Amino acid sequence: MTGILGIYLFDERWNAGSFGAYGLMALQHRGQETVGLELFGKKRRKIAGEGLVDDVLNKVDAEGHICLGAVSPYPVEFKEDIPPFILSEKVSVAIDGKVTAVENYAWDASLRYEENLRKAFETFSRGGSDIDIVKEFFDNCRGGFSYIAVNDRNEMVAGRGSLGVKPLTLGKFGFEGGIVASETCVMDVVGERVPISPAENVEPGWAMVFTSFSAKWVKSSNSCKRAYCSFEYVYLARPDSYVNDIPIYRVRRNIGRKLAEESRVDADVVIGVPETAIPFAMAYSNETGIPIEKGFELTGRRVRSALRPDQLERLKGVQLKLNVISDAVRGKRVILIDDSVVRGNTLANIVYLMKEKGAKEIHVRIGSPHIISHCPFGVEVPPEDELIGRHLSEEKIAEVVGADSFKYLSLNGLVEAIGLKEEELCLGCFNCVYPEV
Repeated sequence: MTGILGIYLFDERWNAGSFGAYGLMALQHRGQETVGLELFGKKRRKIAGEGLVDDVLNKVDAEGHICLGAVSPYPVEFKEDIPPFILSEKVSVAIDGKVTAVENYAWDASLRYEENLRKAFETFSRGGSDIDIVKEFFDNCRGGFSYIAVNDRNEMVAGRGSLGVKPLTLGKFGFEGGIVASETCVMDVVGERVPISPAENVEPGWAMVFTSFSAKWVKSSNSCKRAYCSFEYVYLARPDSYVNDIPIYRVRRNIGRKLAEESRVDADVVIGVPETAIPFAMAYSNETGIPIEKGFELTGRRVRSALRPDQLERLKGVQLKLNVISDAVRGKRVILIDDSVVRGNTLANIVYLMKEKGAKEIHVRIGSPHIISHCPFGVEVPPEDELIGRHLSEEKIAEVVGADSFKYLSLNGLVEAIGLKEEELCLGCFNCVYPEV
């Protein structure tokens, strides 16, 4: 996944840089490896690098009334690929998700993803950069993605693929301009009202085109098929965001209640793994009457260890980030709630740390179904032979991670917690069934 942001202010006297930096801070949870911010106006300048937003964009001194930004969880080999990246000499783009194919272009497996997109756009545009050409190019792309692009004429287009896999939302700076971002939390952070009505979603198959004198909706696709990413609700999105007009916090409370319904166990205390699983744990505690405790103290920055690029970094992240509070677990039967399990290594480390601090029993409850397959739309899922849920039963996983019991949320439980129909969701990582792309 990637967090993407576009700000378009009609008056050239505005400077969008500081708004862009704060907006990307709000999206930091979507990517912590690289960050880039490109400003457009009388000049064009990109500030990008590896690391967190407040390090790379510590002082944005470039001017421009339009900005395009992104945070990414993926390390890059070539600095020119730090998003937003150059689609052509005249067009920059930030993409959340993944383009899996482009009509009338033969995807070259020997090229990097960004290089394929550049070649495909070059073939399609024949050197043009008109904003309608950019929009039409993405209309011809397949996959699960949202995008924001700016051309050399200081025009911007923000669109969402026809499946709607990746979210995209629109806010307004009054009559001064517009802001488009992966999540609604950005609007809060930059001081604009949160879009909660359908009209302020960029709906699947639609795009918003900004020019110096107007902002208008343009329909890109007549497809009625929807495949909203279910993992956005479990883990990816911030709890203060709305995704597809559904409040993330409400879904995560529903998940906790569903866990209590499906896999209640007698225990002394409920503890959630920070940060994502805290709402799960609160709702589980309310539903069962078992007291909730703060089981961990965070050390350092709030870095999401699950997004670290390799297993050693993830283990180090858990070891350094989460220090078990001894008095919360010593001599107690603990219900430990987490959002998901991929390989199981980090969970085993957490269970070990809690038992080392004196926990009597540990019953693990996971707020999502078992992850058993890859994601073709840009969420980094390890190879299938490394996915613990694909190969082991719940009883065996409990043994492997050192827990006294282990239970996943059921697939039906997740669908009910989200509140959409199963056919409206992409659940491929949980059931190997993917929408046609």
